[in-house]
Amino acid sequence: MRVLLADDERAIAITLADDLRRAGIEVETAADGNEARGLYEGGHFDVVVTDLNMPGMTGLELLELVKQDPNGAEVIIITGYGTIDSAVDAMRKGAFDYVLKPFNNEEILEKLRKIAEFRRLRTENRELREALGHKKGLEQLIGRSPAMMRVIDRIRTVADRDARVLITGESGTGKERVARAIHEISKRKDKPFVPLACAAIPGTLLEDEIFGHERGAFTDAKERKAGRFERANEGTIFLDDIDDMPLETQVKLLRVVQEGEVEPLGSQQPIAVDVRVIAATKLDLAEAVEDGEFREDLYYRLNVVPVDLPPLRERVEDIPLLVDHFLRRFEGEDHGFAIPPEVMAELCAYRWPGNVRELENAIERALALVGSDKVLSRELLLEGALRKRRRTGDAGEGGPLVTLREVVRDSEAKHIRRVLKATEGHRANAAKVLGISRKNLWEKMKDYRIE
Repeated sequence: MRVLLADDERAIAITLADDLRRAGIEVETAADGNEARGLYEGGHFDVVVTDLNMPGMTGLELLELVKQDPNGAEVIIITGYGTIDSAVDAMRKGAFDYVLKPFNNEEILEKLRKIAEFRRLRTENRELREALGHKKGLEQLIGRSPAMMRVIDRIRTVADRDARVLITGESGTGKERVARAIHEISKRKDKPFVPLACAAIPGTLLEDEIFGHERGAFTDAKERKAGRFERANEGTIFLDDIDDMPLETQVKLLRVVQEGEVEPLGSQQPIAVDVRVIAATKLDLAEAVEDGEFREDLYYRLNVVPVDLPPLRERVEDIPLLVDHFLRRFEGEDHGFAIPPEVMAELCAYRWPGNVRELENAIERALALVGSDKVLSRELLLEGALRKRRRTGDAGEGGPLVTLREVVRDSEAKHIRRVLKATEGHRANAAKVLGISRKNLWEKMKDYRIE
């Protein structure tokens, strides 16, 4: 916790700051309101403890400044007996609490502990709201293709058992949605679902995030921190991109999976946890084991029930269903948007290398750019793919369907660029090689935007 302490009474500031630092709190002090403002605007603070009446900016003005920041700190007001009304006014304007002078420093420490607990509960509530924001169960798994029905059948079969699940699929196929679906129709559905993206956290911090730490475990460990396994107790933990987990962390994870115990950093006492483990990988972990990049014993522990999630190109018949789902999600049930049949055919022909996530982004982008028109064109829905094709001159198998004239134009532009490069940009020589006049070459370069 970082605290900004603003008080023009030097004796109070020094003694309170010393006691806070002894309690493991980082403190910056300011002798007046203007100095406090400069410190606050120049750094990050979790709490501002400020006297109400100070030279320069008052404590009330400092409170208003802090509350303008959407990620602002909590504010504790210090006030004398004669200004209680002002303190109450400060509470109405967002102060966390106020303390009357003279006070015991332990009183401030107790309020800081309450703020730490308040922030913890607020974080848990936010995570709960995010979890509840996801539609429950299998409703979020859109698809009726044979490949997708096999996945749904596997989920129904395994959900009520505590067997560990390994979900394999390319990026963007919806692995977390599958993990949430398993949790939501399991007997653990009323307990926490705790996701962890292994690729998003540096290896040096991953162990702390998974296992937690005790106070004093390392230099900045001011308070005890529960790891993801503790937070998921009696529920489900979802380890996404587990193929990105360092080997040394895999060793410790294996112990948790085998023994059902987690040992926070700096602790000598293991903590028993009851957690269902669902892992996901974008790679073939069996190959990673052969290459020495993933532990074989951990692989077999995690791969009790495999779920192979198909890429979107292997479930083409689901694309119209997904398009309709995303239109309803972004614009409501009565959205009124239409996609011509020939454009839907192009969406089904495109290979979608980014899978469902790419399709979702394409729909959202098209809706943002369509304006007042209610018809979504191929130029809007396949903008990224068309731009890539124009840049590379290669339609490629599974790329967007195009007219013969467009293919000829792209091939011609690609060949002109090749000849110009070979002739080092000499237009007269390039025109001779191409068998056209310099004027004709200049017109084609302008038309194809060739520099």
